Amino acid sequence: MRHELREYPDADSLARAGAAFVAERARLAVASKGVFSFAVSGGHTPWRMFTELASCEMPWTHTVIYQVDERVAPEGDPERNLTNLHASLGMAEPLVEKMPVDDEDLDAAAERYGALLPARLDLVHLGLGADGHTASLLPGDPALDVTDRLIALTAIYQGHRRMTMTYPALARADQVLWLVAGDDKREPLSMLLRSDPSIPAGRVEASRSLIMADRAAV
Repeated sequence: MRHELREYPDADSLARAGAAFVAERARLAVASKGVFSFAVSGGHTPWRMFTELASCEMPWTHTVIYQVDERVAPEGDPERNLTNLHASLGMAEPLVEKMPVDDEDLDAAAERYGALLPARLDLVHLGLGADGHTASLLPGDPALDVTDRLIALTAIYQGHRRMTMTYPALARADQVLWLVAGDDKREPLSMLLRSDPSIPAGRVEASRSLIMADRAAV
């Protein structure tokens, strides 16, 4: 997959640029078809972007947010991506289709969530781990090889199992937006730019891919 790379001086300018890009994509999608479908990942880097996005000119009432991944933890747990997403968005009130990670039957819950996903996603935000993971597609995890489902469950990683979009789900993206920050991302970013399949991020396929990175990561 080809990637466009844009470099920014620091994490704050990266967050502002990311928010502006999301808002522009949202307005275009709503103008053309009435709804903006946006899948978001967790992690510290996007929280700044979501805070910036809350003050942008966004068509929130026509926006549907899906989760790319989530930790299996109770609702409201500070480890949940959803908890931090709501905190970052502040007063903005888009429709958020939360991953049902607190259900007793997680396999059935994953299947139901997959059925909620639209045939195409306008925009998917992804991060990049220092180990090359993205979403909760983790090195060596069985979820990497799931091709017959849109949502899968991982093994325990850093204390939690996770629910994650699989590669077939990410391939529904019309546009992927990667936000990458920090000098620990230099090597995995270099590998991502080469679409190196030895890291999970290098195996993502989508129609278009934009990588926004701060100077430390490039």
